[in-house]
Amino acid sequence: MGIILFTIIVRIVILPLMIYQTRSMKKTQELQPKLKALQKKYSSKDTETMSKLREEQQKLYSEAGVNPVAGCLPLLVQLPILWALYQAIWRTNVLKTGQFLWLKLGVKDPYFVLPILAALFTFISTWLSMKSQPEKNGMTNMMMFGMPIIIFFMALNIPSAISIYWVTTNVFQALQTLVIQNPWKIQREREEKVRAEKNRKRTIEKAIKKS
Repeated sequence: MGIILFTIIVRIVILPLMIYQTRSMKKTQELQPKLKALQKKYSSKDTETMSKLREEQQKLYSEAGVNPVAGCLPLLVQLPILWALYQAIWRTNVLKTGQFLWLKLGVKDPYFVLPILAALFTFISTWLSMKSQPEKNGMTNMMMFGMPIIIFFMALNIPSAISIYWVTTNVFQALQTLVIQNPWKIQREREEKVRAEKNRKRTIEKAIKKS
């Protein structure tokens, strides 16, 4: 229970960083058509063209107020926490020998329940995040299906205390995504924006024809 409470506190503390990451990702998603247009324009692989492409992409990010590396910040913040928790398990006898339900915290889950839950909620949180993207590609699909598989096999051989942290943090992440980055709300707003733009163009075309 202490590990679950600790995980929730950590997630609340880094919540402002997660909100910043979510907003940055949303802006990056909206920039995808422009980024693809730049890649098509500067499709040559010579050094000068690639340099120009990077320069134009950076300019586009800057104008939109987007930081491309913002998505890595929450992960970087959590790595020391995971390492500290891992060390605490091996150095603290209470955690190493403690029990929770059917689990012995210092050893792996013998029934594979936690690895399955960790993989399941990793998939759910990733699926919710990807669902709001205007376009899907091979990389997003690989992340959506690849990350849960990686988490599952890692959770098979780590102490149950770490698995409890993973499960709790991914449940929190899924709920956070539904509240802050609700994919159905984002899709509805995007559709309304497209519809409004079509209506605006139609109004302009009618005005031109009348004149």
